[in-house]
Amino acid sequence: MSCKDKTKQTGKFLSLILRHSPETIGITLDEHGWADVSELIAGINKTRPVDMKLLEEIVERDEKQRYSFNDDKTLIRANQGHSVHVDVELEERIPPNPLWHGTGEKFTESIDKIGLIPKSRLYVHLSADKKTAEKVGSRHGKPVIYQIDTEKMVKDGHKFYCSANGVWLIYNVPREYLKKT
Repeated sequence: MSCKDKTKQTGKFLSLILRHSPETIGITLDEHGWADVSELIAGINKTRPVDMKLLEEIVERDEKQRYSFNDDKTLIRANQGHSVHVDVELEERIPPNPLWHGTGEKFTESIDKIGLIPKSRLYVHLSADKKTAEKVGSRHGKPVIYQIDTEKMVKDGHKFYCSANGVWLIYNVPREYLKKT
C-alpha cells in the first residue's frame, strides 16, 4: 500500500473515530466534540501507525476540511457530520438563498414525501452551490439535486448553522421548501 493510500485510510479511520465511534480506540469526546490529541494518537496506534506529523497532514490536506485543531493543537474535532451527540458550538447564521442538497435518485421518493431529515446524523447537510451538491449526490448513485428556499425557511422561523468548513446545517427541511432541479 502506498504512503498516499495509508494516509487516506488513516483519514477515514479518523472520521469514524471523531464523528461516530470514539470508543473504537478507547477515547471519549468532550461535550463539544473535542478529543485529546495524545490520547487519539495512542488509540490509533493500537491498530495502525500515526504520529502528530501525519495527523497534521490529514487535517491540512483534507479537501473537505473535516477537522480542526484548537489553537495549541492539543485537541482535535470533526467540524460536522457527527452521529454522536456533541455541540460543536455552531453559530446561527442567515444562509444565502438558495442552498442546495445533493442525493442519490434512490432516496427521492422518501424525500418527496417527508422532506430532508438527518437520519443517523445530527443535521441535514446543505451546500452553498449547486456544483458541490452535484458532487455529493454523485456519491450515492445517479445524482438528484434539490434547491432549498432558505429565504422562506428563515421567515418561517427555521434556524441555519454554518460549520467551520462552510457546510450549511439544519435540523430538517420540510418538503414544502424543496424543489428538484
